[in-house]
Amino acid sequence: MRQPLTNRYPLSIYVHVPFCTTKCTYCAFNTYTNLDHLIPAYVDALCAEIAYVGERTPQPNAGTVFFGGGTPSLLTAAQYDRIFDTLHQMFRVDEEAEITLEANPNDLTPAYASALRAVGFNRISIGMQSANARELQLFRRRHGVDEVMQAVSAAREGGFDNINLDLIYGIPDQTRDDWIATLRQALALRPMHISLYALGIEEDTPMATWVDRGLVPMPDDDLAADMYADADALLEQDGFVQYEISNWARDGQTSRHNLQYWRSLPYLGLGPGGHGFVDGVRYATMLSPQRYIAALTTRLDAPRPAFPLTPAVGEWSALTLDDEISEMLIMGLRLVQEGIAFDDFRARFGVDLMQRHGAVFTHYAQHGLIDLNETHVRLTKRGRLLSNMVFRELV
Repeated sequence: MRQPLTNRYPLSIYVHVPFCTTKCTYCAFNTYTNLDHLIPAYVDALCAEIAYVGERTPQPNAGTVFFGGGTPSLLTAAQYDRIFDTLHQMFRVDEEAEITLEANPNDLTPAYASALRAVGFNRISIGMQSANARELQLFRRRHGVDEVMQAVSAAREGGFDNINLDLIYGIPDQTRDDWIATLRQALALRPMHISLYALGIEEDTPMATWVDRGLVPMPDDDLAADMYADADALLEQDGFVQYEISNWARDGQTSRHNLQYWRSLPYLGLGPGGHGFVDGVRYATMLSPQRYIAALTTRLDAPRPAFPLTPAVGEWSALTLDDEISEMLIMGLRLVQEGIAFDDFRARFGVDLMQRHGAVFTHYAQHGLIDLNETHVRLTKRGRLLSNMVFRELV
């Protein structure tokens, strides 16, 4: 019988902040513009949600906290101070916890960064996306390259050493030279961590409409693969180590919060559209900020659902053993150094991984996509480019 993971591991906490000043043309996340007036009520509701789930958790230890969005940097330091007070009242947040804020470059000033650091943030993730003015205009980003440089400088002046930069490649009409120029600009800023994402054309986004109408070309998968290889080479030369398919870190500064996801360990999802996974239950909160706020201000006296669910949860499901195994394999194989240890898999699920999927692993090992030895299975460098082919066999 599977034992609850909360008995063995501290929780991670993800908080979704759905507000944006503008919406990027590629974005399909749960974000909203022109709703800034709801932020005070959202903070009230979020504190109520933290209290609701915190008082009922069997495991109040928290090892990481991540505020994502949306644009979390639209909230004031005073609002974060209140949120952190509630978090610390309801959870035992580790003294060495990694606490991350996603930020838009325009929002970061030395004073704001210093105030965030004083509240308790110790890691900041800046949405650089590109160093090319045309690409930033295509995305409708509200910053240029100069603002990214100023944001990194402000973060450091405010006391942040652990800085991540997000970059996007495979952009319509982007050349390899354009991409290499963006990478070099990012490296010149000396971040400790870099996340790289191939542009996806998501339904119901302006970018998808433009592609459908022939206004911009569909991203070229082969060119994107070349760009990925360019990035891998440049980052390695600069002292970064790739530890996940899309993530590189310097001096061991991996994202501990995201490692919780990739290791399929428990995390709470709070805020409108937040996703959580705790002890075999996967759930998502309501998407609408208005409905989320109402649920946490008018429904708290309703019959109480079992932990980790709250009145703001919009949907949830209990994973079967097969579901959980499939998810663990797909997430774990993204960890390109760590991979999946056979002993850990057996201890968690009571199943021998090679008996279950040995034929798949052996097949792809013969084709150079899988590194297979007596203790672990990992993706090779070539396998990272073709990972979806492997993942499909494991679902």
